[in-house]
Amino acid sequence: MSGAGAPDFFYREAQRLGYVARSAFKLLQIQKQHKLITPGSSVLDLGCAPGAWLQVACQSLGPLKNGGSVVGIDLKKVKVPSQHCDVRVKTICADVMNLPKHQVRALSPKQMGFSVILSDMCPSVSGITTKDAALSVELGMQALDLAVGQAMSDDRPLDSASGADNNGVLQARGNLVIKLLESEDIQELMRICKPLFRKASWLRPKATRSSSREIYLICQGLQL
Repeated sequence: MSGAGAPDFFYREAQRLGYVARSAFKLLQIQKQHKLITPGSSVLDLGCAPGAWLQVACQSLGPLKNGGSVVGIDLKKVKVPSQHCDVRVKTICADVMNLPKHQVRALSPKQMGFSVILSDMCPSVSGITTKDAALSVELGMQALDLAVGQAMSDDRPLDSASGADNNGVLQARGNLVIKLLESEDIQELMRICKPLFRKASWLRPKATRSSSREIYLICQGLQL
């Protein structure tokens, strides 16, 4: 069991249904409401440990014949769960904060980028509210930069030597999910995302613990 608190409904349901963590129900709700992952999607899961979102993402691809892929990246070495996952799922042990975009793009089918990027990354919580919130925003900004690259700032000059790596790894019309800890600063991410995506909204899944400040930024339909 991960996180604090006594076993609750979602924890028991995760065990009953074969999910490695209760966090599976957060993505299940996101998926039910927004249908971000469809058959044939190429999914990138940032901060994929312990693997519950890998399970839900693979399930959302449908039967193996539908194709699609799921790539998980985490600082920890993550074993692909045996339940709800198949050969379309693989994991990479790496630090997203230091991973060049071209290396991430190389992990996608035909190196064409991903149609869905999920960031469930969260800082090691210190208990200092402002510090944790700032670190959360930093991780969120990194996920956003990885997804959209230079589109975050149209007036940012491109270095001719590194310009090719300034392009994000999220495909046009792609979807992005970013977990954040609630603070005033998270509105900056919403401000950046609104003109870039067809729709941007907030969601606090029902499976989120009452003591948690987690909230998800759901961005749909990247407009390039």
